Amino acid sequence: MKNTIKTILLSVMVFGMNACTEEKILDLTPINSISEAEAFSTPSLIAASMNGVYNAAAIGAYNSGTPNGGRGYVWGAAFVEQGDCRGEDVINTAAFYQYTYEGSYDANTANNVYYWIDGYRLINRCNLMIEGVNGALAKGIINQSVANDYIGQAKFLRAITHFELLTYFARPYNFTDGASHPGIPYREVGVNTASEITSETPKPRNTVAECYTKVLADLTDAENLITTKSTAKASKSAAIAFKTRVYLHKRDWAKVIEEGTKLNGVYSLTANPGDPFILANNLTNSESIFSIQHSSSANPNTNAALASILKGRTLVTISPIIWKDPNWLTDDKRREEGKLVFTVDGRKYTNKYTDVTNFSDAAPVIRYAEVLLNMSEAYARLATPNTTESLSLLNKVRNRSLANPSTQAYTASSFAAPASLVKAILAERRIEFIFEGRRWSDIHRLQGDDIAPIDGIPAKIANGTPNAGLFTLDGKPYSGPKGVAAIPGSDYRFLWPIPQVELNIFPGLGQNPGWDK
Repeated sequence: MKNTIKTILLSVMVFGMNACTEEKILDLTPINSISEAEAFSTPSLIAASMNGVYNAAAIGAYNSGTPNGGRGYVWGAAFVEQGDCRGEDVINTAAFYQYTYEGSYDANTANNVYYWIDGYRLINRCNLMIEGVNGALAKGIINQSVANDYIGQAKFLRAITHFELLTYFARPYNFTDGASHPGIPYREVGVNTASEITSETPKPRNTVAECYTKVLADLTDAENLITTKSTAKASKSAAIAFKTRVYLHKRDWAKVIEEGTKLNGVYSLTANPGDPFILANNLTNSESIFSIQHSSSANPNTNAALASILKGRTLVTISPIIWKDPNWLTDDKRREEGKLVFTVDGRKYTNKYTDVTNFSDAAPVIRYAEVLLNMSEAYARLATPNTTESLSLLNKVRNRSLANPSTQAYTASSFAAPASLVKAILAERRIEFIFEGRRWSDIHRLQGDDIAPIDGIPAKIANGTPNAGLFTLDGKPYSGPKGVAAIPGSDYRFLWPIPQVELNIFPGLGQNPGWDK
């Protein structure tokens, strides 16, 4: 194992790993058998290195540091489970996500600590991949086109991981004029030498505006460089689709539309709302743009795999708060038993992830349905709203789930003003993307919104197993007890704290306000 690719763990921020251990940067097969000098020495080993980056995105390391011992941080399962449990449309039924669900986390709580640690682990892998590929190109081992493809994929993963971390550890873009408030460190140098530790560790946080600029630059590079076409890998289309998400958070409505329009005719919605989740084609359907692939031998295991947590162990239910929402029609196909929903003792659970044996369900990072709803919202929010186009895109997504689209589809007369249309789009997002990790993202970006503001984290039904009677549909919104109080937007708990293990190494990074009391 001499000269195996290692990092000297002196900074969790730079390396994203436990400060007391060493870890192999690239998860290769066979594990631990590739030296640093060899990792980028042949085309096949470079391909293995890129696969190692995806493996890190899918599984992470959590607190084990062992191969396949992670819990899906950041993109394999954690973004779904954490993103939904931070919101009010699910109920955590056990202690598993209780800290996240109730907002009782601190700077040492594993779930939020490893979101940061495994996130920066992945970012560092991306940076090392970029540098290694450039070195291989200079030596003539691969040609420019192949190099560009790998670099583009790495930049895509680097961009989306920074952006994901921003939504948990920094205030939304519109929190200050010009987004001048603290973001996170945007890491663009791969660290595996002592000199790099010395130069990279002291770098402070970028502002949120700076982070957005870098995210969008990386995504644009990815769009221009990637030639791979696969739902399980970063692609040109995935970079475009993700830009619609970033611009939506930035509130640049024209750019959301400009980017989304590029995908016209490239993707289409599946005939039925559950088709993108059918195990046999969850990576080959017409709607999925980028998903994280899992297999029986590479998945986040019993303690995190999507089908394990959400189906086999039934640790999280759909909340009656969204189940009883009148915007979700009673005969909507997304309520159909055995399709996207299943019932246990009267309680409703998602059926989007079904492989309770091998845990091979893909994690859907972005679907075409989101691009359409992003564009729909953007059209409705323009200074001069284009409600016709907005309504058309909203109906594209919603109509496929309606029992009778001819009578149930929205029409121009359904909304008195563009603001009402925006609210309907936001309601549709809650229904369409439940258990896809999107709820926290929307809560985050709608702080201080001019049309549908959310103040902090909404109140939730109490952590634990809810009474089956709460799920009875009666045409009325949920009005029962909410055992978890709302957390105001001004409360320091709205943001996750920077992990204490990080601050122990680099106190100059600074804790998020309120957590340093």
